[in-house]
Amino acid sequence: MHKEILVIDDNPDIRSLVSNILRESNYDVRTAANYDQAVFELNKKLPDLAIIDIKLDRADKDGIDLLKLVTEKDKLTPVIMISGHATVQIAIEAMRLGAYEFIEKPFTKEKILNYVNRALEASKLKKEKNLIEDKLFHSFELIGKSPSILKVKKIIEKLSTSESRVLIFGSTGTGKELVARKIHKNSLRSKEPFVIINAALLKEATYEKELFGEEFDDGKISYGALERANKGTLLIDEVSEIPFETQANVLRVLIDQKFKRLNGSKNINVNIRLISSTSKDLNDLVKKNKFREDLYHRLNVIPIELSDLNSRTEDIPELIKYFKEKLSEINGVQQPIIDITNDNLFTYDWPGNVRELRNLVERITILSSNETQSNINKLIEDILNPSSSYQNKNLIEKSFSSPLKEARKHFEKEYLTTQLKKNHGNISKTADFIGMERSALHRKLKELGIKGIN
Repeated sequence: MHKEILVIDDNPDIRSLVSNILRESNYDVRTAANYDQAVFELNKKLPDLAIIDIKLDRADKDGIDLLKLVTEKDKLTPVIMISGHATVQIAIEAMRLGAYEFIEKPFTKEKILNYVNRALEASKLKKEKNLIEDKLFHSFELIGKSPSILKVKKIIEKLSTSESRVLIFGSTGTGKELVARKIHKNSLRSKEPFVIINAALLKEATYEKELFGEEFDDGKISYGALERANKGTLLIDEVSEIPFETQANVLRVLIDQKFKRLNGSKNINVNIRLISSTSKDLNDLVKKNKFREDLYHRLNVIPIELSDLNSRTEDIPELIKYFKEKLSEINGVQQPIIDITNDNLFTYDWPGNVRELRNLVERITILSSNETQSNINKLIEDILNPSSSYQNKNLIEKSFSSPLKEARKHFEKEYLTTQLKKNHGNISKTADFIGMERSALHRKLKELGIKGIN
């Protein structure tokens, strides 16, 4: 199916010239000879690309107004603006409002086709990227029934009608970005952009450019994250990594809702919902004068804390079941048979948290096609405990080199710790499983110095 292009120009010669060039290159073409016709065509059906002249038949409306109409309907529809007598300021304004390119008349056949082809290709790539992100956005959920996860879900639900800023705390891999995306998806801004800037990945010299954008001498503009997120949500991941000097400028944007691009003189007004995340203790950084206290309080309006996976092991079976279904579907393979009572899953520390568990399930999904459950259990053990044989040997040697009483103590401590983790710290369930009175188990745990396991 050929791409459709709408050519809007009140000059019949230009309109005919551009239309013929495009038709010769196998594009379908519609035309509009004035402003009202253009509005009618755009409302009837958006084209794959629009070529719009700046000056049209009306004094009160021009091509810039049509550009705004297109971007309001669909930001991914590329627009090429053309003009024979526009100022640099108008060209800059058109680019700021979302035009793909600005071309001065007269132009060659090669030039117009080059820009049309590039604009359509860029639009295609953006749409494909959005489809992938949208699939991930909708397909991965916040899974778990532990008290800490239920609390987070409740907060997200309450935030659906709120514009409050949110600060998400949590170790690497706990799902901070997922929570931010869910907040955006449930908000009144859900149809507007969701933009992420990872402060941990930026070089110190580029923070302000990435946030605020930059203007160049030739009139070109590099748009920053704040401008790209206008009307939507901006997530600043690892906000603790923003340089101290730049933090003051971020604070000013939060107060004024406006800023200037680097090398720019004009204020840019923005309306964004800011979500920040961090794996560090911002309160501690404030005390050490490494993070601005005033910015911390501005960001930390609604705090959300994500627990480490090893403190909510009761969610592991549900997470495994969920990831098995999703990852098998994505990779086009059969679901593996994973024993969700496998001790290794509950005794492992999970330093990478939910992300590490997801990676584990994906590896098993890909590597264990047609494997038996015992082989899959062995694979899990090899992945999670590459030095387990060494550790077991160490424990045995330690026990055999100790008096009987001490050896028994080593074994009991290891055994009871494992059983408690498997039962998510539930004393009653553990006592039932090992055949011990609840009160006797309490005494034994106290004797061995085993504290409550969450």
